Formats: sequence, structure tokens, C-alpha cells
Amino acid sequence: MSEQQHEKVLIVDFGSQVTQLIARRVREEGVYSEIVPFQSAEAAFHAMKPKAVILSGGPESVHEEGSPRAPQAIFESGVPVLGICYGQMTMAAQLGGEVEGGHHREFGRAEVEALDDCGLFEDVWRKGESYPVWMSHGDRITRLPPGFARYGTSENAPFAVIGDEKRRYYGLMFHPEVIHTPHGAALLRNFVRRIAGLKGDWSMKAFRQEAVARIREQVGSGRVICGLSGGVDSAVAAVLIHEAIGDQLTCVFVDHGLLRLGEAKKVVALFRDSYNIPLVHVDASSEFLGALAGVTDPEVKRKTIGSLFIDVFDKEAKAVGGADFLAQGTLYPDVIESVSFTGGPSVTIKSHHNVGGLPARMRMKLVEPLRELFKDEVRELGRELGLPEAFVGRHPFPGPGLAIRIPGEVTREKCDVLRLADEIFLEEIRRAGLYDDIWQAFAVLLPVRTVGVMGDGRTYDHVCALRAVTSVDGMTADFYPFDMSFLGRAATRIINEVRGINRVVYDVTSKPPGTIEWE
Repeated sequence: MSEQQHEKVLIVDFGSQVTQLIARRVREEGVYSEIVPFQSAEAAFHAMKPKAVILSGGPESVHEEGSPRAPQAIFESGVPVLGICYGQMTMAAQLGGEVEGGHHREFGRAEVEALDDCGLFEDVWRKGESYPVWMSHGDRITRLPPGFARYGTSENAPFAVIGDEKRRYYGLMFHPEVIHTPHGAALLRNFVRRIAGLKGDWSMKAFRQEAVARIREQVGSGRVICGLSGGVDSAVAAVLIHEAIGDQLTCVFVDHGLLRLGEAKKVVALFRDSYNIPLVHVDASSEFLGALAGVTDPEVKRKTIGSLFIDVFDKEAKAVGGADFLAQGTLYPDVIESVSFTGGPSVTIKSHHNVGGLPARMRMKLVEPLRELFKDEVRELGRELGLPEAFVGRHPFPGPGLAIRIPGEVTREKCDVLRLADEIFLEEIRRAGLYDDIWQAFAVLLPVRTVGVMGDGRTYDHVCALRAVTSVDGMTADFYPFDMSFLGRAATRIINEVRGINRVVYDVTSKPPGTIEWE
């Protein structure tokens, strides 16, 4: 079944940082979904002919002049509509209700009481009971549009859940797409499956088939080089592209001197021995570490590494006889943290070396088949493609590598120290049987030296921070609650076995407010 034949849900993006989570929840129900910015939503609605529409949250206030609106064509079409947060309020305002702002802030956890039965609540919420949700709003509805009824209320949102069951319109003041709303996925399932009546005909197998077709259409008879970083994202992208175009693909693995211990050997073995994919192995560690000498600003680090990657790929493309395309394993979390996925008003968190296009001097176009997927979806695709579980299940590793785990100046000596500490930490995690319970774990070499006593002598060495988090998609994360005996074992090994470290600390920051990586 082609992409055009799938049952579809259109998600209108008003700039929420978590809009893509809505698409992810819909895809979990086997329903194909696309996110479109509100500015182009009307054209997309007519082109897609979706079976249902979801209006996302966003940072604006409906009552302010010039604030975004949903296309009126959506409400005139008769398809089911679900408005979330800002989406609920613009729907209410556009259909004849009233919205008030400025003094009804409600952020974080809240309780919503189910006032009556409705289609969204079926087999999930019961009338008269209260349930935890995640709120993030400063406005609220004060008068319902004609035809709507109130189905849920919270302390600061009297119309926390509204609906017009006849027209199949629903609105939620809270965010069902985030994991902080425990029953959110079930509420979305009710909207997609029961209210909209979608059967679910989209899967990772379907994504694979359609991605192969898209790659073939985009590339044609052109040549592609794919940058391998050693992580699962670029590996899955490479295998997928190879399935589509075969020997038109050449992989380039750049050892920038910022990799994990033994990384180069593992990657080369996988691609040359297991998949017989043409692979160029480039040792560019001297160039990268030389360019990073004296650089301390994390954004400058990222951009320096990104620029050098482009230079290396450009050089290797010419060496293999020219290439028309550069393939990357860019994922959605990379994109949303760098710039709004849809060109909307969401805020830049940090730049990513693999986001932002190519310089004009390069006559190559980008191939990014994973750009709309989350990490767990990429792993699922990797299994669908037959990649070894030991590779697919690996913790994420950033493109800039150890450079963003060494705050301050990056040197070869610091990388060697950090590489060994990181390997010991991961080895202890595997020994404890915790590797698959943790989303990502790594060590950080801090730009701090402390006094220590080792062998009756004074030391003045680096501090190593350990970081381990649990997450579903990388957009939010909690620190992993190791017991103290584990941390004691890991710290003792690092201090005893890694020359240059005499103190170890554990990072207990969640995301937000922190990010998973330190830089």
C-alpha cells in the first residue's frame, strides 16, 4: 500500500515543542500521520484528505491580535477534530466560544475530574473520578461554543475537556501526548480508533517500503555518500539506503578522534564484513582535534565539527568519482532542538552538527530518510532491516562525540582519559544487567581539578561526572536511580584504573530543565 493510500491524520502545528509526540502516539496506533505548520495547513488538508485532524499546542494566546488559527475548511469538512491546549482554545474561539488570558496559569501536574461520559473517555476515564494530567497553559475557555458540552474540569481550567459529540469535535486543555499524562495515549487511541474509526494500516514495514521508494525517486541514478558516526541512526540510514540503491551508495566513516573505545573497529567490521557495503575509513582525528584547540564554547564546538564533517565528505565524494547526494541519520529530536521541524515558532534549544542543510559550494543534496522518526522507531526500523540486536540496542551517541562531554577545551589526552572512564561505566552497567533499562549512559570529564590522596601521595586531577537517564523518546528524561553500591563500584574502578581522574560524581538532573548531554 503506498503512502497516498494510507488512512491519514493531519496534525496542525501551532509551535509546541512536543507536537511530534502527537504524531508518534498516532503512529503507535498504526495510523499514518503528518505534521504541517498552520500557515500551510489548508493546502495540506485538501491535498492529504485526512480522516481526522489534531490541532497542536503552541506558545501564542488566542485572544491576541494576529495569533494563529486553524483553517476554516477543516471545520466545514465534517472530519473529527481534536484540539490540544492552544488547539482547543483556537477551536473554541473559531466556533463561537470565548477565551480569556493572563491570569489562569497552570503548568505541570494537575488533576482533571471527569464530569460526564464521552467518546474520549470510553474504557479509560470514569465519570466522577479524577486523573493526573500534564498542563502547560496561561489562558482558558470561559464560554463554550454552541453545541459543545463540558466533560472535564481542573482547578484552573473549568473547561479542561470539552466536546461536541454530534460533530465529533473534542478539546483538551492538557497534553495527552506526553508521558506525564498517564492515560494520554489511551485518550488519543479513542479519538483515532473509536471516534475517527481508523483501522490502522501503517507499520514500520510499511515505512520501510515507502522510504525505499522515496529514496529511489529522489536519488534516481545518482551517487550517494553516507556519513557514519558509529551510532544506530547513521547505521540504519545506511542499510536502508543501500537496500534502495545498492552500489550507488558509498559509506564514509570519519574517525574524528572523538569516538568511544574501539568504535572504529566495530563499525568497519559491521559494514565491510556483514553487509558488504562500500566503506571508506578516514582518520581525520588530527584535523578535528587541531580545529578544536582552544575552543571552549559548546556552540562553536558543534559548528566547528559540523563544518569539518562537510569538508571531509566533500573531499571523499570527489575521491570516489563524485557524488550527487549526502545521506545523514538525522532524527526528529535533532531537528526540533535546532529549529522548528515545520518552520513554526518553536524555540531553538541547541544546534546539531547534522541539521541545517549544506553550504552552497557543495553540489550535493541531502538524503535524510529518518528525519521524522524518534530513536525507538529507528531501532524498530533497524530490526525490520535485520541489523544485529547488539548494534540496534546501543545507547545513543552524539555526532560531535566526546567533544560535548568535555566542557572546556578538547584535547587528545582528555579524550583518552574520558574514553576509558566511559567504557568502565558502561561495562559496570552491563555487568549489573541494567544496560537495556537505561536510555543512555556516559561519562563526562569536567574542567575541574580536585585534591586527592592516592598511595599516601597528593593528587590534583580531574573530576568525572557519570550520567544515566531513562526516556521513551529523548524529548524528556529522568536520571536513573542507581543504588549507592553500584555507584561506589563504578567510581572505585574509574579512580583506580583511569590515570588523571581522582573524583567521581553522579548527575541527577532530569530533562527538562537540563538536556541529556552536557553541551
